[in-house]
Formats: sequence, C-alpha cells, structure tokens
Amino acid sequence: MAAEAEEFRFEVAAEQPADRLDRVLVAARADMSRSRLQALIRDGRVTVGGRTIVEPKFRVNAGDEVTLTIPPPEPAAPKPQAIPLTVVFEDDQMIVVDKPAGLVVHPGAGTPDGTLVNALLDHCAGSLSGIGGVERPGIVHRLDKDTSGLIVAAKTDIAHRSLADQFADHGRTGPLERGYRALVWGCPRRPRGTIDAPIGRSRQAPEKMVVRDGGRHAVTHYALCETFAAADGVPRAALVECRLETGRTHQIRVHMAHLRHPILGDAVYAAGFRSKERLLTENQRFALNTLGRQALHAYLLQVSHPVSGKVLRFESAFPADFQTLVDSLRDG
Repeated sequence: MAAEAEEFRFEVAAEQPADRLDRVLVAARADMSRSRLQALIRDGRVTVGGRTIVEPKFRVNAGDEVTLTIPPPEPAAPKPQAIPLTVVFEDDQMIVVDKPAGLVVHPGAGTPDGTLVNALLDHCAGSLSGIGGVERPGIVHRLDKDTSGLIVAAKTDIAHRSLADQFADHGRTGPLERGYRALVWGCPRRPRGTIDAPIGRSRQAPEKMVVRDGGRHAVTHYALCETFAAADGVPRAALVECRLETGRTHQIRVHMAHLRHPILGDAVYAAGFRSKERLLTENQRFALNTLGRQALHAYLLQVSHPVSGKVLRFESAFPADFQTLVDSLRDG
C-alpha cells in the first residue's frame, strides 16, 4: 500500500510577530530542516489562508492559517549492495565508517553504483535519512574518491539536520572537528599557518578547482608533523595535519598546491611535481606508485551526537599502503 502525504495545519499564534514563512514553519516543525521546508514551499506544498505560496520569504501574520503538505518519502534510487564496510560506530541515529580509498561516496555521473551509499543502504537495511535526496540518502559531508578515512552518515532526519548544522558551522561554535593528514612535497617554511584563499572552478579545466578571484571563501589551517630529509639534509617531503574552517571541493589538495607543497600522488594538483620523484629512493618510488593516489587521510572526526548531545571522537590509523609510504620516507 502506497504511503500517503501528510497534511500539517496550524494557526499562527496571536503573540507571534510577522515573520518569513520559512521561519514560521521551522518553528512549527522542528523535526524538519529549513532547506527541506523551503523546497516544499517552492514546490507549492504550502498554503496561507487557502492561497498557495511559493516564496519562502512571504510574510506571515498572527492569526494566519498555514497548511503544509508533506509528500511521502521517495525510496532512494540507488540499490543496496553488499560492499564490505569498516564500521567505527553505529546506533539508531548515525553511522561512522572508515572509508577506503577508491570508494566513491554517492552515485553520480560515471558511477551509478558501487558507492558508499549503496553499501550503506545494504548495511542499514534502508534506514537512512531521506533529506540528502534520492541519490544521497544520509550523506552530510563527502570525501574524495581517493581520500581515505572517517565519514559519518545520518540514519534519521533528526540526525541529518543536527549533523548538517554542525558541518555548516565548521566547529566555530560547537565540538565538530575534522582532521586530515597528508604527505606533501618539500616542507613548508613555517611549522604552522593558515591558507586563506578563495577557491573556484577553473575556467580552463572545469574538472579542476583553483585559487582565484571570485571563488568561494576557503580557509585551511595546517601544522607540520614530521619532515623527511634525504642524505644531503634537504627535505624531500613532509607529513602535515590540516583542519578545515570551510568545506570546499578538493580544498586541502588545492590549498597545499597553492602553497607550492602539493600532496604526493595527486595526479590532478601535483602533476607539475612528477619530476620530484627522481629525487626519491627506489624503495620510496615503489611505495608511492603502489599507493597510486593522493596521500590524504581523514584521520580525525569529532561530532556531537544528534540526540544525546554527547561529544563523540573517532580516530583512524593510516591504511597499510599509506603507512608503507610513510615508513619508506622515514628510512630514507
């Protein structure tokens, strides 16, 4: 039997001042995100005084009768697939996975299946938040295909809203932390610093992101963890930790390349540094070629539990191929 649409009707309280329709709905339906409610308004699913309103900023007054029609949730288009997952944490609200390199997060052009979403649909038996849309159920943030490490997904709409708000805030006012470790060419001159440079899509190569005027505000904080020098004492590479203050596509990869210390193995943003490989030992070159991807790992994730509010902190060790590269750089 097909699910039916839910009709939610209420009268704006007399003591409530005039306000935007989307804000009034957020106050009335705390279980739904503002973006979801705005989408329902634009879809013509909200009436005020019997009149359909499609502008979220429409002013609603005390005494107005508001009706919200919520369509039944659509089943996610991706099919469940039994793809092995390394589950770090799971309860009825959320799941944290240690994603391997090579696994795409959600279906898209050229990757219709075999993604983390397909794996989660199988593992969670369909209990993923639908707010992310048909192709991205439960997804509140992303990791690049070839970046390994920790990623969290929401299993309920309440969890999705809470986690999405935390990621949008980037830890400015809450406990959210995301830590990445990367192996970069050379060694930054300063042991720690901040890269504040706008990122936008390249006009020459739309598949690439670049630092450019008119790009979106992007801030990355980095700290030097370890330096790997050759026999002559010249640093060949370094291990750095990066923290994000914003969340732009390929942000760490673009910002480290902008600093002239691109990530080892990054075929897109370190292509001009391929000649540096001849400075590595045979063992180091073998380890880098075996890695076959950018040496970037999301090792730290800290979030506030969406229901209990408890601060949850998770850490992930380097994958074996990443650790082998680190060891080869240490051995010289």
